[in-house]
Amino acid sequence: MQRWRGLEDIPQDWGRSVVTIGSYDGVHRGHQLIIGRAVERARELGVPSVVVTFDPHPSEVVRPGSHPPLLAPHHRRAELMAELGVDAVLILPFTAEFSKLSPADFVVKVLVDKLHARLVVEGPNFRFGHRAAGDVGLLKELGGTYDYDVEVIDLYVTGEAGGGLPFSSTLTRRLVAEGDVAGAMEILGRPHRVEGVVVRGAQRGRELGFPTANVETLPHTAIPADGVYAGWLTVGDEAMPAAISVGTNVQFDATERTVEAYAIDRVDLDLYGMHAAVDFLAYLRGMEKFESIEALLDCMADDVKRARELVAAHESAAAVG
Repeated sequence: MQRWRGLEDIPQDWGRSVVTIGSYDGVHRGHQLIIGRAVERARELGVPSVVVTFDPHPSEVVRPGSHPPLLAPHHRRAELMAELGVDAVLILPFTAEFSKLSPADFVVKVLVDKLHARLVVEGPNFRFGHRAAGDVGLLKELGGTYDYDVEVIDLYVTGEAGGGLPFSSTLTRRLVAEGDVAGAMEILGRPHRVEGVVVRGAQRGRELGFPTANVETLPHTAIPADGVYAGWLTVGDEAMPAAISVGTNVQFDATERTVEAYAIDRVDLDLYGMHAAVDFLAYLRGMEKFESIEALLDCMADDVKRARELVAAHESAAAVG
């Protein structure tokens, strides 16, 4: 899959293509319907599929300080889009100047002059251009002028997550913030992930016999509510079952909020300076302060046991299904 940052990265000999545009944070199951349809139609038409997205999030430019917590960084979104069969991802730097493009100018500058769109696939609430003045109706109207078609896909999926609300990035962020990682997983179609470089912490876990990887998360990451979780710690191609702690270490009166993962039964790991990902499967319990270190250790041992069982059950079900 080709990855472009800015319009100038698009090959000059780029031909017609099928395009879909959006933030696509999380690439959740609703997003997958739109992107998947764009890929399907591109193959039918014999042209490449392109996803156009933005960095930073448009809200940060339009309303500084309002950057939402991100469900996935751009490189992770690109990986997920590649798995869906996308041929190219274009990340447009979203600047104050770019935000002032009228809907018509946006269409000409991006879809017509650079991507030579043959078909644009969007959800029903797609908005574009200055002050989000453009909608799918205008997109279709401009398509008549500039020789591209528009297909509108209903991206709404519902389930148990969020009490039956339509799946969305906003709902997913809320569930993550509440610690409902199982609900977030239903929407995403996979566990919620945070990632970053493993840094040195207070090393209390190592002293207690449960050495943890302290993951310095990327800016604006959507981090689950404080608590203990079951999941995985992934380094390179190895995904290791893990018990995960999120929050301040109340037992030792720490003040810094951290994400720490203990790779179950792996006490030999030296991960400092390495990039790691933490995937959240299930919430185990909230953070609490124990009367003694012995009580803390007993609870940690139980956390590890439950995490091991939950991960094993999930992996077994996935292998069968």
